[in-house]
Amino acid sequence: MESRQPVPVFPLPNVVLFPHAVVPLHVFEPRYRTMVRDALAGERLIALALLKPGWEADYHASPAFHDLGCLARCEAVEWLPDGCYDLKLVGLARVRFGAPVREYPYRAVRVEPLPEAPYTEDDPVVLSERRVLRDLYRRLVGRAERSAEGAGTADAPPFAALVNGVCMVAPLDAVERLALLALDSVVERGHRVCELAAQRLRPGGPSEPGEHN
Repeated sequence: MESRQPVPVFPLPNVVLFPHAVVPLHVFEPRYRTMVRDALAGERLIALALLKPGWEADYHASPAFHDLGCLARCEAVEWLPDGCYDLKLVGLARVRFGAPVREYPYRAVRVEPLPEAPYTEDDPVVLSERRVLRDLYRRLVGRAERSAEGAGTADAPPFAALVNGVCMVAPLDAVERLALLALDSVVERGHRVCELAAQRLRPGGPSEPGEHN
C-alpha cells in the first residue's frame, strides 16, 4: 500500500514493526494524540520509526530516527476518558523515509515502499523453513502456528506473516530487529531470525536483551 500524502511518523525507542504483524500502542503525548486524530481523519496510516541512539537528549523536540521503518494502518482505536488513545496498528509495508515535509506538532514524511524478493509458498526451502519457524514460534510464545494476530489463518498463515511474527517475538533488541526488517528476502529473514533466536536460547549463549516498550 502506498500513500499519496505525507505520512505521520511515530518514532519510538524500542519498537520495530513488521508487515503483517500487529502492535498495540498507548498514545498519551499531546502531539501524538493530535497525530492520531489527523490519521483517523485521513487514510488511517502511521509510519513507525526507530529512534537513533541519543534520542533522550532531544526527545521532546525532534530526535533523529532511522530512515527504514514500517507503514501501518490503524486497525482499532479506543479513545480513553483522559483523552489518550489505545491503538492497534497492523504493519502494511517496509518503507524508506524521505525528508520531513512538516515538523510541528509531529513530523510527517513521504514514504517509499520497499519491494521484497519473490518466493512461492510451495518452494521446498520455504516449506522446510516454515516447519522450523512454526516450532520456534511455539517455543517462544507457547502457542502454535499463529504468527501475528489477524495475519492469515491460525493453521496456515502466509510465510511472510509467519517470518515477521517470529521477528516480533524473538528475544532480540530493536537494532537487531531493524536489521532483519532491512532484508529484502523474506526467506533470508526467516533463516536469519532462526539463527539469532537459537543463539539467544542456547544455554550459555548471549543473554536476552532487556527491552521494554
